[in-house]
Amino acid sequence: MATEGGGKEMNEIKTQFTTREGLYKLLPHSEYSRPNRVPFNSQGSNPVRVSFVNLNDQSGNGDRLCFNVGRELYFYIYKGVRKAADLSKPIDKRIYKGTQPTCHDFNHLTATAESVSLLVGFSAGQVQLIDPIKKETSKLFNEERLIDKSRVTCVRWVPGSESLFLVAHASGSMYLYNVEHTCGTTAPHYQLLKQGESFAVHTCKSKSTRNPLLKWTVGEGALNEFAFSPDGKFLACVSQDGFLRVFNFDSVELHGTMKSYFGGLLCVCWSPDGKYIVTGGEDDLVTVWAFGDCRVIARGHGHKSWVSVVAFDPYTTSVEESDPMEFSGSDEDFQDLLHFGRDRANSTQSRLSKRNSAESRPVSVTYRFGSVGQDTQLCLWDLTEDILFPHQPLSRARTHTNVMNATSPPAGSTGNSVATPGNSAPPPLPRSNSLPHSTVSSAGSKSSVADGTLASGVSKFATLSLHDRKDRHHEKDHKRNHSMGHISSKSSDKLNLVTKTKTDPAKTLGTPLCPRMEDVPLLEPLICKKIAHERLTVLIFLEDCIVTACQEGFICTWGRPGKVGLLSSQNQASSPGGTVV
Repeated sequence: MATEGGGKEMNEIKTQFTTREGLYKLLPHSEYSRPNRVPFNSQGSNPVRVSFVNLNDQSGNGDRLCFNVGRELYFYIYKGVRKAADLSKPIDKRIYKGTQPTCHDFNHLTATAESVSLLVGFSAGQVQLIDPIKKETSKLFNEERLIDKSRVTCVRWVPGSESLFLVAHASGSMYLYNVEHTCGTTAPHYQLLKQGESFAVHTCKSKSTRNPLLKWTVGEGALNEFAFSPDGKFLACVSQDGFLRVFNFDSVELHGTMKSYFGGLLCVCWSPDGKYIVTGGEDDLVTVWAFGDCRVIARGHGHKSWVSVVAFDPYTTSVEESDPMEFSGSDEDFQDLLHFGRDRANSTQSRLSKRNSAESRPVSVTYRFGSVGQDTQLCLWDLTEDILFPHQPLSRARTHTNVMNATSPPAGSTGNSVATPGNSAPPPLPRSNSLPHSTVSSAGSKSSVADGTLASGVSKFATLSLHDRKDRHHEKDHKRNHSMGHISSKSSDKLNLVTKTKTDPAKTLGTPLCPRMEDVPLLEPLICKKIAHERLTVLIFLEDCIVTACQEGFICTWGRPGKVGLLSSQNQASSPGGTVV
């Protein structure tokens, strides 16, 4: 049973924790699950996933929640910290036969109070487009499994598009679809468009435009997750071969790569300003990768098993002047220093850019991100300026890092002066597993494919690449004694045609692709709490709460400090002396 967060038993489930911001509390009355509230027997089922959308209706309660549990898919009004969940009245409920939903994503661009477009991927390879409000099923893609027969691992709408979406599969392939086009009644034929190190991009050969518009053929192993940069220009993907690969989505070129310390990478996310990428996976670590330098700048160790989800908290990430007494400006400007928010990203990004300016006084930078894993633990991490800027004097900012030989980057690391994604102003944060997407800066850059003119639109979509999976017989040995092969060193990344040379896995460790443990700072978690009985599969940061979910099918709401007063009082008044909130 859940008890107060101060207990010391290892198997005790925590219901609250404290950080520098204050006390986070679990809100039992805001728990969402199947209507019967019975724990789901998760043996052999796909991970529980959660997607959010805000319909911007006039009632002030426009948040909607979608989650999958086994063969079932639910769509609820999400009341968050304001009111208790009413599980007896789902807006929509679907039960599937012969296949299970594996992932889903709302189109935030087209969502209204009367209609919402929801993509759902399935274990047998199909993708469904449904409207849970109208209770309609508009289209089914890959219905006959002629395009790909493997499980859908990730599905996302292309940022800024009303009709384009990307689908990744366990086969290691990824496909671009247009909801306006059909898939055809025969298996598609492809024509090579572009080829590079262990990946190839193909177009679909047909007399009339049909899905898929593009296919990425990548190396062996599943493509586990991908995420668009905040400005939609870059695509980060992680795969079972242990590689993070970041691609320019417009020019279809590889920007940079990183190798896990051991095993496959399972999850990936971008910082709100697009300057950093965090991954998690089978090495039990979280790894922080700098987009501009294309190098690992830190690892975090706190989990005892595989890391299943990583996510940045844009509302706690902060930029502060080191000497607040010197601040000159309005109170409103000062508040802009404290937190990223829906309309605060520009202010914070400008102050982040000032951090490297010799003319400005020192600035304290802290990025907050979180992770959940199969060990049922939630970890929160602070990425502080002593890690971000090792050549600068340490500030007075509170740090939770163990800096080991962090004064210089690993030998051979590149210092690319590539502009980081996310410099344009992002829109309000969408409530989904992905990070905010702003409209693409070049007007119409995504419209050409949507209009059916594939030739001019092909260059607007990036690719993924996987390397041939290496022999993994050494996985039983200690994970820190081994590393796996890599795609190539960070050179010109011009995607020269087919050079499939394999690299000795032993030579990867100690390179910029995979630095040794002692060569980069090792982060310690700000908090690390066991919050569930089954493995955790969801972590989403919202403005007034944190949302987590476990494989039993329980979606939990954690009220942020100062955000739980009213509901907490109501719950305590109605709760018969049970769970402490």
